[in-house]
Amino acid sequence: MPFDADIAKTYSGASVTALAKYQEALTGYQCFAGDPFTLLDEAIADSPGFAMAHVLRAWIPLVGSDSPSVAMAAQSHAAAATLASTHQELGHVAAIGKVLSGEIRTAGRILEDIAIEDPTDVLALQAGQLMDFLLGDSRMLRDRIARALPAWSESMPGYHAMLAMHAFGLEETGLYARAEAAGRRAIELEPRNSWAQHAVAHVLEMQDRRREGIAGMREDTDRWARDNFFAVHNWWHLALFHLGLGEVDEVLALYDGPIYGAHSTMEFDMIDATAMLWRLNLMGVDVGDRWEPIADQWQAVCDVSGYGFNDFHAAMALVGAGRTEALKTLEKAQAEALLGRGDNVAFVRDVASDLVQGVIAFGDGAYAATVERLRKVRSGAHRFGGSHAQRDIIDLTLIEAARRSGQDSLAQALVNERRLVHPR
Repeated sequence: MPFDADIAKTYSGASVTALAKYQEALTGYQCFAGDPFTLLDEAIADSPGFAMAHVLRAWIPLVGSDSPSVAMAAQSHAAAATLASTHQELGHVAAIGKVLSGEIRTAGRILEDIAIEDPTDVLALQAGQLMDFLLGDSRMLRDRIARALPAWSESMPGYHAMLAMHAFGLEETGLYARAEAAGRRAIELEPRNSWAQHAVAHVLEMQDRRREGIAGMREDTDRWARDNFFAVHNWWHLALFHLGLGEVDEVLALYDGPIYGAHSTMEFDMIDATAMLWRLNLMGVDVGDRWEPIADQWQAVCDVSGYGFNDFHAAMALVGAGRTEALKTLEKAQAEALLGRGDNVAFVRDVASDLVQGVIAFGDGAYAATVERLRKVRSGAHRFGGSHAQRDIIDLTLIEAARRSGQDSLAQALVNERRLVHPR
């Protein structure tokens, strides 16, 4: 039997049965697949004092950012806090607490220290990479995993997750060949790993290999989409390939189907839907009444700015649907956020406020104002999170605003710059 680094650890309050269910749930979390919550509930019913089962149950919903998910995480965090006893368990509890209070950077540092002490703590590494993503820290997306890899071997359960995470970090730092190799190997080891699928999709997007991307993703959609709570984002990547080839009908079919046909209330999914409609809007595509449902969802949550990256997308949807009053509510929420605490203060102050104002100006036809706002922050926009592919919408909006404001030389300069990495 291969050495299982996770089972070899000491877990407080876990029976053998509960630990097996935890392991299965952890694999589900690594792939964003299946129903890890049911497995964890069964583990907790068997072993109520199993601290790490509560910890994992808290980490999973923090992938999203909607209020019900955060409330679920807070409940599990509170339970874990009364049970954790080992240094490692207490570290996880402390990190979750920091995320819940908006201190993402501090949470990432706690998780970093856990993984330095125990590089086989795959949960600390996965949660830590999520913090790096929220912070837009490309180097740590890569290096957090690179530090730990020497402690791993292919025979260890969870190695596919390590390769998938490393692949994404390599891609975000421009090491595309190595990223693709790591991502494809992760898929070979665990075909359901949608994070690995996502990493490969990012490589193909950044290298403008769109036909290859479409073929690869459509070859077996069931593998990465069935019972997968990351599926919408990978469907978005498929639509992005089609969009880059001008295949608008394919994009709209994907939007009306797996991307937003179910009108998800998870903000992570709402971001993808909004970004796709905005890209179509920039191309002059009539999206009909599609703005209304997504604007309804953003309007329901725009009175609080919890994460500036989300504010930016909320603004796009509200502009698309002409929700003037809701935009005022969003502006007020951002102003209030600047008076608060946590990392979102910097996200809003340094990036998101200008982006929101730029989008509002675009909707008002004040394209020169959009240009000024977006040029001010585009080079540092990584500081409010997301990936290169997601933040690309800033440049696309800037190019179109420059064109519409008659700044032809600027528009051409931006297009020339873009052709270096996107020949099409």
